[in-house]
Amino acid sequence: MSVIRPATVDDVPAILRMIHDLAIYEKEPDAVKNTPAMLTEVLFGENPRVYATMAENSAGTVQGFALWFLNYSTWEGVHGIYLEDLYVIPDARGEGHGKALLQHLAATAVERGYARVEWSVLDWNEPSIKFYKNLGAFPMEEWSTFRLTGGALEAFGSKAGQANEALARG
Repeated sequence: MSVIRPATVDDVPAILRMIHDLAIYEKEPDAVKNTPAMLTEVLFGENPRVYATMAENSAGTVQGFALWFLNYSTWEGVHGIYLEDLYVIPDARGEGHGKALLQHLAATAVERGYARVEWSVLDWNEPSIKFYKNLGAFPMEEWSTFRLTGGALEAFGSKAGQANEALARG
């Protein structure tokens, strides 16, 4: 049985440990730059816009988490939930924790009038893809994810400042 509850500040170390474990699983073991202080601020700071939901077993031991935030559909005119991370510890997989976390997010979306719950999955992650399809989720076949990051983000973003300065000079 899975018990689903909102994360608390006391969950930050467990969440960060699972984020590191997820990065290892996704073959990016050195990619995590997040710290306990950063995670605490984003989840529990003055104006949080990122949320975490925990899955525990009946003994109260954390088995997994979902980290999510709101997105917005201009076509639907309402918010949705974007699931950034869903992770269940390997020894607890198959016990219903991942399904319970996703059901909780779906129920939250329905309760609040949101249009959807969406997420990304790596193309090679067949166990997760099969799991998601069994829940009724489907891939967005004609869509690709794009990302600006690192040096490309900095270079492109700095051009906005230059353009604004040129406009101000007239």
